[in-house]
Amino acid sequence: MGTHELGLLLGGLGLFLLGMNLMTQGLKTAAGSALKRILAASTDTAWRGLWFGAITTTLVQSSSAITVATLGFVNAGILPFAKSLWVIFGANIGTTTIGWIVALLGFKFKIEAAALPLIGVGMALRMSGDAPKRQALGDALSGFGVLFLGLSFLQQAFATAPESIDLAAWSGHGLSSIIMLMLAGLVLTGIMQSSGAAIAIVLTLAQSGWLPMAEGAAAIIGANIGTTVTAALAAMGATPNAKRAALAHVAFNVVTALVALLLLPVLLGLIQLFSEAAHLQNSAALTLALFHTTFNILGVLLMWPLTERLAQWLEGRFRTNEENLARPQYLDKNAISVPTLAVGALRLEMGRLGGLVIGSLSALLVDSSHSGPRVAPAAIRNLTAAISHLSNQATRNAMSTQDARNMAELLQVLRYYDLCAELAPDMAAVETPHSLTHEGTRAALTQLLSLAGELMMQVNPDTQPFSALDPEQQRGFQETYRDTRAAVLEAGVGGHFDIDDMEQLLRQLSTLRRTLEHASKAASLLVSLDQRLQGMNTVPT
Repeated sequence: MGTHELGLLLGGLGLFLLGMNLMTQGLKTAAGSALKRILAASTDTAWRGLWFGAITTTLVQSSSAITVATLGFVNAGILPFAKSLWVIFGANIGTTTIGWIVALLGFKFKIEAAALPLIGVGMALRMSGDAPKRQALGDALSGFGVLFLGLSFLQQAFATAPESIDLAAWSGHGLSSIIMLMLAGLVLTGIMQSSGAAIAIVLTLAQSGWLPMAEGAAAIIGANIGTTVTAALAAMGATPNAKRAALAHVAFNVVTALVALLLLPVLLGLIQLFSEAAHLQNSAALTLALFHTTFNILGVLLMWPLTERLAQWLEGRFRTNEENLARPQYLDKNAISVPTLAVGALRLEMGRLGGLVIGSLSALLVDSSHSGPRVAPAAIRNLTAAISHLSNQATRNAMSTQDARNMAELLQVLRYYDLCAELAPDMAAVETPHSLTHEGTRAALTQLLSLAGELMMQVNPDTQPFSALDPEQQRGFQETYRDTRAAVLEAGVGGHFDIDDMEQLLRQLSTLRRTLEHASKAASLLVSLDQRLQGMNTVPT
């Protein structure tokens, strides 16, 4: 590979990854409820997901396009991981139409030809106004175009690969030829980033009589595996779900290829019998196109009963710290089947959830530089949703009056912590504005934030000693809050800092007060519950 080809390779790879990032970020912002509804309706069942993947791949004539777009949707949180598997499986069926087009028409539509128009339209949308969704849609379209422009450069970098790799020279050596040609199909597809190009070469050689049918079929199998290279590239730097979807793509193609390789003589024999019965023309290219479609459909049938287990296994891979935090540690299906165990497990989960939520908030108040440990809001939301789901299942079981009361109070605690998490983004920005020049007001703000931080640490159920706020502490905070609010108003009216900063600060202080109230109410319920459980000798440990 010369300097020119190396430059094309590096530039193409960079453009591909840049396009993937632009497309994902644009989709995150632009994807409204309409797109989510379309995807949800198109992928709500396994059959619909398969058809969606197959039809869209047939229309654009690129499984890479649909696979990468699917990973982009997963990456942006628009398409659930489990549903994306069926779209990817369908794309593998849809990509087999490329072989039919090559065999019947000798023509393959190149989607990368639309790269520059997509970039142009995307940038036009980006610059046509200040509407955020329109600009984000422009970013997504431009990213899609840049992505395929990168693929085009990658293909150019290896434009001489078909000439330098003489597939026919490897023919005629029995099993070793089968293996070598399968690897050749894999490598050709990987380096050219186009299974269609590799398949076109194989079909041409087979139709011309340079490759026996079995060896041509082995090269087709290799090309099918090679399509996973694009998904692997797209998963670089992506979210865990996108990486899982890419790995599912690899798993499907590898399993399908192994089965097709093991059953190669049987499949070719059956296809030959079918061609004769259907009076199809005696064409090596058509036979290989039919073989490509057949073994991909067979792969879907084989993976159908395994997909749920595959999804469960993949969900345990590429886990981030946020995803681990978002999973209940004490409450599970076994615990919820016994009411008393459910109460104890839910109490432990409330301590953990409260520690995550209140601990993050108190760190922000104590350390104004925001260097304290914080938990991603998405992790809190997912954990709250998981706890709520399991708790609702637990309440369906018959339970004693006392267990029902305990469960109801714990669910109220869950609601308080959920409210705290909702208010956290606004409270995270509470700090003394730079435009405030009145030292007395600055001192009052510092005192209020310090007091709030101390009280937050006290009502954090994951710290010791943990206790609810007594009436005197509550009154003291309310008085400090009212005095600080009055000082801020007075400083703003007196021209000591910007009015807009004043209004924003007042909203943030109100959010702080409400957050502490919710946290205090949750602490009161937990303390009362712990005392009751202690009296029953069932306090969780």
